[in-house]
Amino acid sequence: MRYDTFKASLAGAEPPAGLSLAIQALWWEAKGDWDKAHECAQAQDDLVGARVHAYLHRREGDATNARYWYRQNGETLPDTPLEVEWETLARRLLAAA
Repeated sequence: MRYDTFKASLAGAEPPAGLSLAIQALWWEAKGDWDKAHECAQAQDDLVGARVHAYLHRREGDATNARYWYRQNGETLPDTPLEVEWETLARRLLAAA
C-alpha cells in the first residue's frame, strides 16, 4: 500500500485489510485510539512491533518505557518531532510490506 493511500484511509472507521499489526497500531494511534494502537503493537511480538511500541510510549509521554522499547531495536530515544517519526515509521513499514 502506498503512503498516500494509507493516510487517506484514516477517514474510514477501520484500517484497511491486510495490514500488519504494527501498521494497524500506527493507524489507530493517528485516529486517536492509543489503547487500540498499543494492543496492536504488543500483539506483534517482533522487532517491528517493539519499534512501534517505542513510538507509542514516546507519544504517550512515558520516556522511561519508550527508552526500553527503543533499546530493543538498538536505538535511542529520538529527538525528531512525533509527527515526523510517525510518518517515517509508516513509510518504512508500508514499503517493507
